[in-house]
Amino acid sequence: MRLSNIFPKASGILAKFHLRGIRPTLNINRNSLVYPLVLAALVLFLPGSRAEAQVGPKIEVVAAGLPEEARANVELALSLPEDLLEKEPPDELLLELFQWEIPQKVREALEPFGYYHSRVETAVERQEDRVLLKVRIDPGSPVRVVSVKVEVRGPGAQEERLREAVHSFPLKEGAVLRQDRYEEGKKDLQEAAQEAGYLEAEYSEKVINLSLAERTASITLTLETGPRYYFGEATFVPPLTYPETFLRRYLAFRPGRPFSARRLARTQINFNNSDRFSEIAIEAPREEAQDFRVPVRIRLTPTQPKRFRFGAGYETDNGFGLLVRYRDLNFNRWGHEAEAELRVSERLQGLAFDYILPGTQNLDNKVILKLGYKKEITDSYDTRSIFTTGEYVRRVGRGRLLSGYLQFLQEDFTVAGQDGIATLLIPGARFWQRRYDDPVRPTRGYRYNIEARGGAPLLGSDGFFLQLIPQGDAMVPLGNGFSLLLRAQAGVTLQNESLQSLPPSLRFFTGGDNSLRGYSYQSLGPKDASGKVVGGKNLLAGTLELEKAFSPVWGLAAFYDGGNAFDDFGQIEWKQDAGLGLRIYTPVGPVRIDLARQFGETDNQFRVSLSIGFAL
Repeated sequence: MRLSNIFPKASGILAKFHLRGIRPTLNINRNSLVYPLVLAALVLFLPGSRAEAQVGPKIEVVAAGLPEEARANVELALSLPEDLLEKEPPDELLLELFQWEIPQKVREALEPFGYYHSRVETAVERQEDRVLLKVRIDPGSPVRVVSVKVEVRGPGAQEERLREAVHSFPLKEGAVLRQDRYEEGKKDLQEAAQEAGYLEAEYSEKVINLSLAERTASITLTLETGPRYYFGEATFVPPLTYPETFLRRYLAFRPGRPFSARRLARTQINFNNSDRFSEIAIEAPREEAQDFRVPVRIRLTPTQPKRFRFGAGYETDNGFGLLVRYRDLNFNRWGHEAEAELRVSERLQGLAFDYILPGTQNLDNKVILKLGYKKEITDSYDTRSIFTTGEYVRRVGRGRLLSGYLQFLQEDFTVAGQDGIATLLIPGARFWQRRYDDPVRPTRGYRYNIEARGGAPLLGSDGFFLQLIPQGDAMVPLGNGFSLLLRAQAGVTLQNESLQSLPPSLRFFTGGDNSLRGYSYQSLGPKDASGKVVGGKNLLAGTLELEKAFSPVWGLAAFYDGGNAFDDFGQIEWKQDAGLGLRIYTPVGPVRIDLARQFGETDNQFRVSLSIGFAL
């Protein structure tokens, strides 16, 4: 096949071919328009242009002079084609063709970042083990924005969120013309209009007047909002296994409010997080809107509401244990929740029944009725208690919950060889919040809980007491797989009687897997005359832990724990430990194996802390 037949107009420019072995040589002006066509033809049609594979130098592209904001885009444009990467040594004709294309590739990669006057030089440097393709880039002065006119017209022109979107348009006068920021601003404004219910919002004008000679640009954007749409009635497609009043708790919108795709998505998440439905389909057909009110149809496929759960685990505090739990998420088909839970371990046994009545206005509002029995044996005390509690929980802000409760408690106990029995009616309140990014393996966030409880003779107590119990923890990412865990616990008791009138569940102890790991569970606190721990009126303890994740499967930790329970703030016997730990990350949470060493004791001892499976 003759090249002159392929490129008839270029045949007069082609020089004579001289075949040397199997590779032709060609003399042609590199700046000629037909130069890349000739190279392409040689690569495609001449077998001699394809070198046999053999060990040879590698090709590397080295670019200098790149603007930092455009570096990734230019480097992507300069990625070597597969044909060059696969051949060793590199095919000379393919290399020349790629080299010829580089200036255009670089210019096209720089233009979205405002650089329209770039100059590019290339050179090939052959070394013993590689071929360097050097690219020198002079981006030139960027095009700058000299005027920005962003306007909203229509019924939504005065909408506050649209005015804010116009004001925050990312390109201002004097800014470099960045195509990505221009598109981002356009998108944000249109989405703000649609999120406000203006579903037909479209641009009637979107113009960039570009003057390359003056290196300036003028932007004109006009958004027509169109009419505003509203939520119509929400209907649930039969059959329904839950009462409709219960299902409406999950709606994140109300009829008559401006239509919002985000609120529809929030509704979908609410139903999904309830763990009651296997399939959730939500339809909002705009074409069926009447008087600009969009109907919403919801089709739900329920999961099995009655569930058994069985678990086994081990932790140093309580030893080996079993967990059996039964839940009915739709008791009597009212949407109420009934739960029974049995926990049996070497040192802790408990049986509890919960009945939860959901609120009608909010997903977090509910009434919890609880009846339970608990038996606990520790180094410091033995206790057996029966309790019943009624608690009302209410959301008071984003992720913040407030509850009030009334608990009846009867507790038989033995502390330091002394037996006792307490019958109390305890009112209390809790305020808490949790903001972690993942419930199983968080990488950042915090949580806290503040509880106040008390008793008085009028409520059946032997004397007056009031307790305040704040506690919390936080995780801070440090980068490179490191994270910092901070934990604090505190407690204060005001009392007009002796501590002995309070059962162990209302005294403060510390030590164990979740406090001071160098000491056994609940083994620390004030002691009596015989040296036995009896618990304290107050508590102060904290943890500082540095964790390094070496892979998604495991990590290491170094920690310090300090604190104690005490009666007098002026006489705190501060206990301390420090150590190292292994973390094994599993789908149900981390397995924690810690080796802690006490210090400051007469005989500093080591203690291994281990927690596997369910925390019992």
